Amino acid sequence: MRNILLLSSGRRVELIQSFQRAFAKKSPNSKVVAADAQPLAPALYYADSSVVLPKISESGYKKELIKAIKERNIDLVIPTIDPELPVLAAAKTEIEEVTDAKVMIADPWVINICNDKELTHSHVTEKGLIAPDLYDTESELDDSNFPLILKPKSGSSSIGVNVVNSNEELQFLLPRTNDPMIQELISGEEYTADCFCDFDGKVISIVPRLRIATRGGEILKGKIVKDMEIINSVRSLLETLPMPGHSTVQCFKTERGIEFIEVNPRFGGGAPMSIAAGANSCERLIDLLAGKTLDYDEGYEDGLLFLRFDQSIVLREEQLKTGLKN
Repeated sequence: MRNILLLSSGRRVELIQSFQRAFAKKSPNSKVVAADAQPLAPALYYADSSVVLPKISESGYKKELIKAIKERNIDLVIPTIDPELPVLAAAKTEIEEVTDAKVMIADPWVINICNDKELTHSHVTEKGLIAPDLYDTESELDDSNFPLILKPKSGSSSIGVNVVNSNEELQFLLPRTNDPMIQELISGEEYTADCFCDFDGKVISIVPRLRIATRGGEILKGKIVKDMEIINSVRSLLETLPMPGHSTVQCFKTERGIEFIEVNPRFGGGAPMSIAAGANSCERLIDLLAGKTLDYDEGYEDGLLFLRFDQSIVLREEQLKTGLKN
């Protein structure tokens, strides 16, 4: 039995179903346990079991998380949102020691780099890879630099990201942007690479996905593209940032090459696309928990096109989650 706990499960119904299919194939008695602070999170109603936890910012979060891990006999804890990453990275050793569960989280220094887009840019360029230029101050700019990108150094889902067309717009938006950074606006095809590494950081697979359409930073329409230039560049980056389990790397393919804009050491919203294409991170995590050794694998299906859509869940009052679902 290999139970997993999916934190901040929110709307990640596709991911839960991917794990359920993997368990049906490899570990039939195992359960997918979904956790969230919001009792109306849709994923809670699709999981085999569910738990409502405090918000990550609340003082009792770690205590309640450990309690849930023990009560549900969890083997693997999987984060899914950026705010919980530094908390889990700092608490990983304690959680693993007191529960015997494994936490799919990178070391704190890796999380620190990935959670700060300026540090990500510095790391990428120091390793000889490419990233869009950053401007330290607005005094560096002239009319030729516009349009450009203004965004928070930390954050996700494209919140606070703006295309700025003039200095007047920049002066208006700067004080309204939390911890801002100013970045070159580049043109080219945008990709997310779904990556998988074993628990020691060895690269197992890299699956580039062309981002055809997005909403709120999450992919709506995408296509698997087995582009070796992207794969080789992403692999070079992964070898400098060990991230166990599933992670995502966002980049553009431009005239200058592969330019990196973001690294997320967690499952991304579009991960079920690469899983469906054959790069099955869910099955691989089960194999790793069973002590198996995995080799690098590019045996996923190229060219698959994915169109994502919303669904509704209808609930009666007595079905609402207020605590634990057995």
